[in-house]
Amino acid sequence: MERQVREALAEALAAALPEASATGIVPEIEVPREKGHGDYATGVAMLLAKPLRRPPRAVAEPLAAALRRRADLFAGVEIAGPGFINFFIADAFWYRVIPEIHQLGAAYGNSDLGAGQKIQVEFVSANPTGPLHVGHGRGAILGDAVARLMRAAGFRVETEYLLNDVGNQMAMLGRS
Repeated sequence: MERQVREALAEALAAALPEASATGIVPEIEVPREKGHGDYATGVAMLLAKPLRRPPRAVAEPLAAALRRRADLFAGVEIAGPGFINFFIADAFWYRVIPEIHQLGAAYGNSDLGAGQKIQVEFVSANPTGPLHVGHGRGAILGDAVARLMRAAGFRVETEYLLNDVGNQMAMLGRS
């Protein structure tokens, strides 16, 4: 989804403000904190205002107009405040994703970001001679979740559950 929004923004920028390409500014998008501000937003008009020698809203207006022509992707495009552009994704676009989710099943959302890079996630570190507590359970759950997320992002993950089973503590446990 984010990729499609970035592509639409880059295309609209090239069509509506071709002179912006000379600035070297790359438009960024973000997910707004407040849902009422759209599914995504960009502040690129404010970044381009100075190099284009125009007020931010004067930069945002032709860009927003070009984005509104993408009714297949956007249900709405609004200019807010000094020049933020808020995007609302069209329901029809969300619905097109459903067959892809169904086809990919549990693999939906996986990526190759990690490019097979090997990492190790160590977690828990339970002491066999001491009492177990909620923190041990929480650490196990979080460690496992981090490892699963890293795998889904394309990393080769090894996990290690640390167990302190050597040394003086174990000798004392054996003697007891």
